[in-house]
Amino acid sequence: MKVQYLGTGAAEGVPAVFCNCEYCRGLRVRMAAGRAGREVRSRSQVILDGELSVDFPPDAYSHSLAHGVDLSAIKYLLVTHSHMDHFYAHDFILRGYKYAHEMTEAQLTIFGNAEVCSVFREDTRREMKDSVAPNIDLRTVGAYQELAFEDWRAYTFPAQHSSKEPLLYLIERGGKRVLHLTDTGKLPDESMDFLKALKKRADLVTFDCTFLWDKTEPGARHMGLDEVSYTVGRLERAGIADERTKKVITHFSHNSTPTAEAVARAEREFGFIAAYDGMMLEI
Repeated sequence: MKVQYLGTGAAEGVPAVFCNCEYCRGLRVRMAAGRAGREVRSRSQVILDGELSVDFPPDAYSHSLAHGVDLSAIKYLLVTHSHMDHFYAHDFILRGYKYAHEMTEAQLTIFGNAEVCSVFREDTRREMKDSVAPNIDLRTVGAYQELAFEDWRAYTFPAQHSSKEPLLYLIERGGKRVLHLTDTGKLPDESMDFLKALKKRADLVTFDCTFLWDKTEPGARHMGLDEVSYTVGRLERAGIADERTKKVITHFSHNSTPTAEAVARAEREFGFIAAYDGMMLEI
């Protein structure tokens, strides 16, 4: 399975869209000089085998340009929650009609919770063409479900975030498994119990690392390295991950100053893989 991280930033991006803090100003200067490297981060999106996307942010179009991704080839979209940086539904009015010819896949299936489906209908109501709507199959899903589509399987469970809305996913194909833990703080005990009962070891885990080196406060809706490290231990004790599992940190915020040095230090000290926009892994 090929796993590509198209966007690795938090909601505001890095540099943040309206921010003039010292880090964002400095990063923009380095961008203009061609010296920003991998520090520029767009909003979160992960694509598996070129046909399954986890989330669809406002930056999906720029992802297609920057990384040569055929968005029309996406057959399945698993949406974690309705927040704008993870689900920009308005773009889907363009999936057909005179806006799109010779698409690789005629049909797109979107899986999301009730709020995701509500946002989709609200955002597309005014401009959705009658010829486009039948190309999109919108399916409402809840927690603790098994989803089966072609040779894919996905298992849903709750996150700890701003509400009980977000769903996290364990995704499986051909005996390979990706555990997607973004956006979330400390995993609820019920979610851990659900994963343990599945008895499915993950080959790769994507961790929310919004806070990076900053301390994660109790009840936080995102993780930092301290909470990620704690979660790795929980997953390993439950048999969900082991030393063979690739552990990837992503969803970085400008507030935690995710410099090249800061993320490289995390890789050295924890053995994690720090994702960057466009990074491709294979499991």
